[in-house]
Amino acid sequence: AFAVTNLLEQNFPDLVDTSFTAKMERTLDDIANGAAQWLPYLQNFYLGEKGLDNQVKERINEIDPIVARTVELEDLDARVRIGKFGPYVEVNNGNGVLTASIPQDLTPAELNIEQVQVLIQQKMEGPEKLGLHPETGEPIYILNGNYGPYLQLGDATEDKKKKPKRVSLPKGVNKEDVHLEMAVGLLALPRLLGPHPETGKPVKTAIGRFGPYVVHDQGKEGKDYRSLKAEDNVLTITLDRALELLAQPKRTRGGSRSKTKKPLRELGAHPQDGEPVNIYQGPYGIYVNHGKVNASLPEGTSMEELTLETALELIAAKASSGKSGRKSSKSTTSTKKKTSGKSTKKTTKTTKDDDQEAQLESE
Repeated sequence: AFAVTNLLEQNFPDLVDTSFTAKMERTLDDIANGAAQWLPYLQNFYLGEKGLDNQVKERINEIDPIVARTVELEDLDARVRIGKFGPYVEVNNGNGVLTASIPQDLTPAELNIEQVQVLIQQKMEGPEKLGLHPETGEPIYILNGNYGPYLQLGDATEDKKKKPKRVSLPKGVNKEDVHLEMAVGLLALPRLLGPHPETGKPVKTAIGRFGPYVVHDQGKEGKDYRSLKAEDNVLTITLDRALELLAQPKRTRGGSRSKTKKPLRELGAHPQDGEPVNIYQGPYGIYVNHGKVNASLPEGTSMEELTLETALELIAAKASSGKSGRKSSKSTTSTKKKTSGKSTKKTTKTTKDDDQEAQLESE
């Protein structure tokens, strides 16, 4: 946030001027209320004579990327830079430049010279060894990363196909509290709790990017996730407790229980399946809905004037276009996309790639 603010203030001051932002808020309110059109506004904002595209083209060669990703802190004989995987500290000790990731729970503004020295020393000394795995005999390390401490089983090698097992520490667990037995348990995640009594499909527990969770693999129906509560322990949670959590309704991002959105207007039933066709207010404007198909209202179309016949035409066009991420099960079929991750060269010492990988290892 500091780096982005500095970049805008130094190179694009109009974008952070209070009069500009106040005018933008008023325009966005007009768009939300239907008093203004969003597409012309975005076109002018980005492609206009004084739009963002032209501003960037005029300034791009004058912006030093190193300066742009550097945060200057007073009374700190070190530099804080923003890297691909988060902030890190950079120190010149006379023999060269040394760097170390800044943990996620430590903001750059809280840094002092003592903390910088600790981060650099930990980076130079390499990972702390907890002991040997009782079954495999491999060493277990605890490492620091910009997302916090994590465990690693075995040494990383140059072979990209052989990646050591990694897992983040649960929230609230400090490095000093981790012993060998706990480390072995965490590295065994995801842990199978048993079959779900209704589907027979496996229920597991693990630690992901947002903390410990339980998951019910429902096969073609997908996976159903629930976060563990504060009183739950990922190493000791039982199948019965996992089923209790899975039976609870999911929470929305705002923390409230998910509930059905109330339509702005009900147009009637679809002639093919009898399901309702309704109009809703969404984050990007008003749209018409039938089942899993959403179709935006054309520019100039009033919600009050929209008829069921016109709504059916919009829905049919949207379903047949194949561009919607939320398709009707009656008119479209879903396909699964395979994703592939890039392998990175590993060393035993902490790297930003390793740290990010630890956050996703058990998902």
